[in-house]
Amino acid sequence: MAFEVEGKLHRLFATEQKSASFQTREFVLEIPDGNYPQLVKFQAVQERCALLDAFKEGDRLKVSFDLRGREWNGKYLTNLNAWRVERAGEGGGNQENTPGEQFPADPFPNYSEAPPATGNFDDLPF
Repeated sequence: MAFEVEGKLHRLFATEQKSASFQTREFVLEIPDGNYPQLVKFQAVQERCALLDAFKEGDRLKVSFDLRGREWNGKYLTNLNAWRVERAGEGGGNQENTPGEQFPADPFPNYSEAPPATGNFDDLPF
């Protein structure tokens, strides 16, 4: 399951080497929610830890993430596993990440200009 959220980078932690072949980096995003903004912790693993090097606390970010959950000693743990982090809003990020590049120029084309269909379409059973 993939999700996406925007918010302000509230806290950025250092990369932690968990084992010889595994590293993680956590960060907290402040997400606006009415009068009480939510502080949500995310985790980046392995080579994705380096994605956060380009940002500093206070930056507005857009984070794409997956939900991960597991049981450990009778307790249930949930991680928000970030797999893409980019600047949010205008002027942030590359041209290739702008909505105009991801979607067609006209998401609602005018189909009334299409040529009329030919044939007998009076095939209703009643």
